[in-house]
Amino acid sequence: MTETPIRVLVADDHAIVRTGIRHVLEGEPGFVVVAEASNGEEALALAGELRPDVAVLDISMPGVSGLRVTAELQRHSPKTRVLILSMHDNTEYVLESVRAGAHGYILKDSAATELRGAVRAVCRGESYFSPPIASRLSAVVRDGPAAETGVRMLGLLTSREREVLTGVARGLTNKEIALELGISHRTVETHRESLMRKLKLRTVAELTRFALESRVIGP
Repeated sequence: MTETPIRVLVADDHAIVRTGIRHVLEGEPGFVVVAEASNGEEALALAGELRPDVAVLDISMPGVSGLRVTAELQRHSPKTRVLILSMHDNTEYVLESVRAGAHGYILKDSAATELRGAVRAVCRGESYFSPPIASRLSAVVRDGPAAETGVRMLGLLTSREREVLTGVARGLTNKEIALELGISHRTVETHRESLMRKLKLRTVAELTRFALESRVIGP
């Protein structure tokens, strides 16, 4: 049985980047780039028309930024998963992306295999961060009211659920969390569903944001 390909929208103001991403994705079975956009306005219009599975967005497009597009897609096309593509490895850019609703953040110098893996991960409803980004997230400042609320809510979780949440904060996929904890992929999914129910979160993006803004990882 042939697997349905992941339908991808690519948005970047540089044509050579868009062409490169298309080449990387369509160079293997399982992906189809349904449209390209050179700015945020085009990306929003095309996403509304085509409803892609994944939108790969440059964070720094002229006019409407990738962050604004991400936020708009969360409101008007919530089934489209957003993977931010950026040259910036600054932690604040990552946090802003997650707050806007992005499901992943990948650097432009990433390998082709990593890009394909990231698109697959966010399409499955998981989060993905390039390894350099994931390591920086362990140093996220965890002060302020949001963090305090997060600490209180962590008390609702079992020790295994906190371990899974830590994996989410580190940008690990369900498969990677399962391998690290020595449990099945399905068990990780069950724990994530329980986490979202206990924390009253509706989307994976909200779960990722909570993980980053609470004290689940040390400095």
